[in-house]
Amino acid sequence: MSKNSTPPTAAANRAVREYLPFDDDADFAQAERGLIGTEDHLTVTDGGGGPVWDLDQWAFLTGDAPDTVNPSLWRQARLNAIHGLFRVTEGVYQVRGYDLSVMSVIEGDTGYLVVDPLISAETAAAAMALVRKHLGDRPVVAVIHTHSHVDHYGGVRGVVDKADVDAGRVRIVAPHGFFEHAISENVMAGTAMSRRSSYMYGNLLPKDPTGAVGGGLGKGTSAGSIGLLTPTDVIRETGETLTIDGVEIVFQDTPGAEAPAEFCFYLPRYKALCMAEIATHTLHNCYTLRGAEVRNALLWSKYLGQAVELFCDEAEVVFASHHWPTWGNAEVREYLITQRDLYRYIHDETLRLANHGYTSEEIAELVRLPDSLAKQFANRGYYGTLSHNVKAQYQLYLGWFDGNPANLEPLPPVETATRRVAYMGGADAVFERARADFERGEYRWVAQVVNDVVFADPDNAAARELQADTLEQLGYQAESGPWRNFYLSAAQELRHGVRQLPTPVTASADTIRGMSLEMYLDYLAIRLNGPAAANEMLRFDATFTDLDTTYALVVANGVLNYTEGGHTAGAGDPAADATLTLTRAALDDVTLGVATFDEQVEKGEITIDGDGAAFTRFLGLLDTFEFWFDIVTP
Repeated sequence: MSKNSTPPTAAANRAVREYLPFDDDADFAQAERGLIGTEDHLTVTDGGGGPVWDLDQWAFLTGDAPDTVNPSLWRQARLNAIHGLFRVTEGVYQVRGYDLSVMSVIEGDTGYLVVDPLISAETAAAAMALVRKHLGDRPVVAVIHTHSHVDHYGGVRGVVDKADVDAGRVRIVAPHGFFEHAISENVMAGTAMSRRSSYMYGNLLPKDPTGAVGGGLGKGTSAGSIGLLTPTDVIRETGETLTIDGVEIVFQDTPGAEAPAEFCFYLPRYKALCMAEIATHTLHNCYTLRGAEVRNALLWSKYLGQAVELFCDEAEVVFASHHWPTWGNAEVREYLITQRDLYRYIHDETLRLANHGYTSEEIAELVRLPDSLAKQFANRGYYGTLSHNVKAQYQLYLGWFDGNPANLEPLPPVETATRRVAYMGGADAVFERARADFERGEYRWVAQVVNDVVFADPDNAAARELQADTLEQLGYQAESGPWRNFYLSAAQELRHGVRQLPTPVTASADTIRGMSLEMYLDYLAIRLNGPAAANEMLRFDATFTDLDTTYALVVANGVLNYTEGGHTAGAGDPAADATLTLTRAALDDVTLGVATFDEQVEKGEITIDGDGAAFTRFLGLLDTFEFWFDIVTP
């Protein structure tokens, strides 16, 4: 049961209202500009009638912010709830509010070019139906994926058929590295990322003023089927152009900032600039709380500066794959320049203070944006935050170690917590002080100290309840949607335990089948239980008849290595214990749960020659990953 805001939380949120220019409602006018049509009740279901997307659940987002929500985040949540089909400019349209991301549609001479088709096939199909209802039933001639995050490619099968791609009737355009990064991010650490994403996007929270109000970048994530199609056109450098269905597209290559593979593009015909996710109406993540590679804010800033130089002499509108456009040449230039300087300031101040000897945590407390940046709503931390972006830049250059050898090898969390609580005089002594600090609104400290009690004694109901109350108040104050969702999801799990809901599947069929064989074998190596395999010596050959290739697999020293070409017995290379003959499709069916390994052997899809027991032993060494692992308790 959620609780009300405390007086310190209400005061903190009032301070935000007093600082920011809430009388400026220009964003609301921009977000509603060009509306062509929408649905009265926007709900999307899958083939079995299960819920995929329901915008009606956000209907409570009206009026002024309650004390349980940071007023700046409430404002952003209301903006993100504006939905429908919008005209950006002649020939360029957007469907907003149908998923976390925005789907843009460009009119060509004969058909549509679809940009970033959302997360799920179901929401993308619903968005495309709205387009055809109002703009006409024209074929999709191209899909443009601006980058390698799932909310920009997952719904591709909702707008095009793979057969049309294979036949050359539809082009799939993506940046170099897109396919590899799209797969690796969703498979190699996919379980951990997805579990943390359930916190980040508030998937487990009620949608109300004491629960989730949105993700800052959008309302939330859809829960439909995820697809991935191989690009037909790969963009490799800035200045490269394509003409598709009569529309000239000029690309800017921007890898290593918001995504490892990404581009922006300009449409000279329409004087429209698409900034993908390099410029949005929020401070973005230089490190995402779900977990990912740290992003370089300096590089990010330079890409924004380059976009100003390349396109802002002409551009009359800038749009992106989240949020609403900005119109007017002068306004476009100002918007991109302030975003440029935002990321540059974060990068440079972090390094300046690091070179004075400050640590990551200290720098996060010291860095504050100048008012010229901080009072721009597009620069507020609705998604990323100043605090964790500063820490990301420190990590990028200096890593996790702060230089103090006391922090070089601390005890693990449970042992640290147990000893620290004992040093402080036991749990009762901690509670007495922590409850007093809670009443004073010192929530950050209470969260730190009571976390020790929870980890020292996870069955301590009083500790769990006080920690939940504390994290709840921090959530009510948070301006960042992900921070709010993390705090409130943790509070919910402390009170009610882990709720095992249907598991999101980012390693979808398209993703698994799209993996190169080398990527698949690397993933297999991640699943090998090193301690259990430490004393094993196993050798196998795997011959893939459809690929006309053989790989030698060796388990030794607790790791799995592989090389192309089988074992060459008699040439100084021991013979394989067993040889598998199979197709890649048969292997994929096992991975996806379509069939078990034994079933594939029984059907003759996989054959084993040699020591079959050795291979069975190998399969027993592979871990499966439980999605609903504990986060806020040991």
